[in-house]
This record gives sequence, C-alpha cells and structure tokens, in this order.
Amino acid sequence: MLYYLFDYLQQIDFPGARMMGYVSFRSLTAVILALLISAIFGERFIKFLKKRQITETQRDPAIDPFGVEKKGVPSMGGVIIIVAVLVPCLLLGKLGNIYMQLMIVTTLWLGILGFADDYIKIFHHNKEGLHGRFKIIGQVGLGLIVGVTLYLSSDVVMRENVEVTNSKGGGHIEVVHRAENKKSTKTTIPFVKNNNLDYADLTAFMGEHAQAAGWILFVIVTILVVTAVSNGANLNDGMDGMAAGNSAIIAATLGVLAYVSSHTAYAAYLNIMYIPGAEELVVFVCALVGALVGFLWYNAYPAQVFMGDTGSLTIGGIIAVIAIIIHKELLIPVLCGVFLIENLSVILQVKYFQKGKRHGRKQRIFKRTPIHDHFRTLPSMLDPECSYLIMGPKSVFHESKITVRFWIVTLVLAAITIITLKIR
Repeated sequence: MLYYLFDYLQQIDFPGARMMGYVSFRSLTAVILALLISAIFGERFIKFLKKRQITETQRDPAIDPFGVEKKGVPSMGGVIIIVAVLVPCLLLGKLGNIYMQLMIVTTLWLGILGFADDYIKIFHHNKEGLHGRFKIIGQVGLGLIVGVTLYLSSDVVMRENVEVTNSKGGGHIEVVHRAENKKSTKTTIPFVKNNNLDYADLTAFMGEHAQAAGWILFVIVTILVVTAVSNGANLNDGMDGMAAGNSAIIAATLGVLAYVSSHTAYAAYLNIMYIPGAEELVVFVCALVGALVGFLWYNAYPAQVFMGDTGSLTIGGIIAVIAIIIHKELLIPVLCGVFLIENLSVILQVKYFQKGKRHGRKQRIFKRTPIHDHFRTLPSMLDPECSYLIMGPKSVFHESKITVRFWIVTLVLAAITIITLKIR
C-alpha cells in the first residue's frame, strides 16, 4: 500500500519518495517493521493467551531428563509470526506482483490449516489435533494452487542463461541472458556445469505432448516439495527456538538466492536463470526473517510461547514455495537438510518398528524420534522390552545445546547451498 502511495508521490516530485522504489530500502524496512511487530504484538498476544489459558496439551515430560516441565506455556504463537510477516508485506510490497500474491496466499492457507490443528488440540483437548489426512489434503491443495498458477500466469517468466564467446575479450566465455522472457519448466540442479534441468526433457518420450507433460511433472514436484518441507518444519518444532532459528537461516539463504536471481548482472555472473519480478520475494523473506527473530525473543529457552502448527506448517510451506518460484527446489534437500533428516528419522523408525512387529519383536532404530529427541533421551527412559539399533550418545544434552547445534548444522548447509552456485 505504501509502495503505491510513494509511487504517486514520486510522480509529483515529492522529496524522498524515490526511496520506496529501491528493493534494498523496502527489504530492510520490512525486517525492522516485522521485528518490532513480532516483539511488541508478541508480548501482548502472549498475555492474551495466558489470560484465556490457551495452552498446549502437556508435552511428554518423560523426554526431558532435566525435569523441566512445560506446562501452561501458551501455544498458537504462529499467529505472531503470520501477523508480523503480512503487515510489512501489505505495506511495503508490490501487491500486483504475482510472486507476492502467491506468498500471501501460502501464508494464509497454511496458517488457517495450522490454526485448525492447534484449535482441536487446545479446545477439544485432542493431542493428535487435525487428522493427518486433512493436513495432507491442505498441503496438496496448496501445492496444486501454486503449481497451476505458475503454469497459467503470464507474469511467471524467466530468461535463460546462455554461454557465449566474447570475441573482443580474446575468446573469453561469458554468460548472458536471452532477450525474451519465456515460460519454462527448467530448474537448477546443483554441482552440474550446465545446471539447468528441464522437466519437459524427462517427458520427451511423449513427443508433441512433452511440454504439457513437463508442466504436469512440475506441478507434481511442487506438491511433493510443499508437503515434505511443511511436514519437516512441523517435526522440527519440538524444542525451544529450534524451528524458528533454523527457518530464519534457511529463509535468509533463500532471500540471497532470490535477490541474485532477480538481478541481471548477478544472475549472469553466477550463471543462473534471470527471473523478472523475483525481487519482491526479497521483501517477503526479509519480513519473515524479522518476524522469526522477533518471535525467538519469546520462544528461546525457556520458551514463553510455542509457535504450534499455526507457525511450523506455515513456515515450511513458505520456504518450499519460495524455492519453487526461484527454480531452486532441487536445492531443498541440501538447504533444508535438517528438516529432511527429521522426516527420514520418523519414517525409518515407523517402518523398522512395523517390520519387527510382524515378526513378534519390539524394535526401534533411535531412542526417540524426531531425531532431535534421540539426543536428550536417557537409557533409563526407554522401554526395557524393546531393542534399539542406535543407543549413542551415552550422555544426553540439554535442549538448548541441541538447538544451537542444529542451528550450526543449518548454517553449514546454507553455506553449501550458496557455494553450489559456483561449484560445478
């Protein structure tokens, strides 16, 4: 809204109005504004939740060897994050930009889905919350909306990077971008020199229908990525500050990738496709990072509020959709490696337990899952009738130490993700 106001003021030569036209100014302002909203609104919202006794069902005390009870801590703190993200974006963003519109829809869609889950847990006293099938339907529905929108919208285009020989530069090879904007099913793959993969190439056997089939494959990949990352972020939200810290690091990395993808010179230097309009994602990402950092003020150990599924499902979906928009979805396993490991640990634990059950045995791979709980579970807390494949480490760690170490791992993965742009 303010963007359009200042755009009008610029036309009448109002002093200082030009500042709002710079992405850097709007992005940094979004960080500050989101941080302030998250901190100030967060404090009042937490008091409201406590007054109304809107608290999460008691978390399993058996997994805390240090005996710290988290009873009476308010949940639904994800509302703080959502408000702190949307307000700066509505004020500072280009609301006519298709990517900004998609991010706002993603935030509201998964925010409502997560809110429904938290509502059932808190007000219906059902620890399971919203049935898993409804979560999956909501995530698949969002993936379908995003994928189809990116296919149908004429504003979703890119300029392919092409290597040319500069005759004036002594035969030096440089990267330029094609002059025309075009729709494409191409994406970036890491550690490969010519690092553009076209989904349509995977469906080339379909002949003249290959391009249409490529878009169908792209939509399917979009659905899978949104569902996987959203669930991964949800599973990662099990310790104070864990999901918020990891997500802030991941979001900041995606902001860097979005910025270089929207800048012709940087995109050419890094030999990646140029995506017109992607600079609005930088504004959104900065608002998200500011909101998460502000939320950490209250969510760091010992937590004064939990984000709940309202926050974790939303954050995971946001990360997935940004990666898809900038054609970096295949970098997700690296960048969101922590989320991937959390997902895999639960899947492997369930499959291994079911296999043993069929043979009349109680067996597990880890002491507890998601994997972060494995590192704070003492042998004395385990089922004596069950066998465990991995019993180490012998000592347990305080959750604040586990959280910081997971942040460090995510920082390393974020650095590797950015490095993949040059290592080919």
